[in-house]
Amino acid sequence: MFSYNNYKEIIQIIKKSGKYSSFHEVKSSSLEEKRREEFILMRHDVEFSVERAFKLAKLENDNDFCSHYFFQLTNNAYNFLSRKNIDMINEMINFGHKVGLHFHLNDLTEIEDIKKQIVKEIQIMSEMLNFKIDSFSIHRPTVGVLRANIKLPGIINAYEDRFFSFTENVKENPPEILYIADSKHRWNYGLEPDKATLMNNKRIQILTHPYSWTPEGYDNLNNFRTLIAEKQDILIETLDAETKHFKEIRDAL
Repeated sequence: MFSYNNYKEIIQIIKKSGKYSSFHEVKSSSLEEKRREEFILMRHDVEFSVERAFKLAKLENDNDFCSHYFFQLTNNAYNFLSRKNIDMINEMINFGHKVGLHFHLNDLTEIEDIKKQIVKEIQIMSEMLNFKIDSFSIHRPTVGVLRANIKLPGIINAYEDRFFSFTENVKENPPEILYIADSKHRWNYGLEPDKATLMNNKRIQILTHPYSWTPEGYDNLNNFRTLIAEKQDILIETLDAETKHFKEIRDAL
């Protein structure tokens, strides 16, 4: 299900729909235009692998498609600030993709504290990339954070009400903006981004996590197995480059 061929089918449907928009294009529309417009937003939250995000961005570039990638600054699985990752992210920007902050709450609960930390992390990302970052998505947003509808001057929140409909009871209050996500390596909320769904709904936001997508389209178990193997290879390459005594025992591992 989560193969590159499957992903190419999705972006081809989006392109044929004529509804594809960026967050920035939707943000710049007036309130009256917003009420009339149709759009499909494509967003990627990068949880575990910059490498897989880069490969997905390259796939999109090869298919004349650009989308929005959100990276964590505080992440135990990858270092956003490493030279290798910054080089890949800069190349993604050169492809035409948008890059933003995937903000981890890290136990923050007060909205004002959250706002201040988002601005701080966006400033750090902008300085390190030498490129203005002006957007964020929130990692595992709480109900309180979604309800707050955080808006910051000159900064886009992927969960603000222009792009996302917050409702505490979906059955009683269906969202005006359809939200489709591949969380937990499956399409949640009973919807897939198939032709009928993408063509027949007026406004849509799609969230994917690039670690789920591979050329082969692995099931959940094998997807994690291959991801772990890839991260192990990266660690071995790093040890090989940085420590002389590792090379002496490398082949014995």
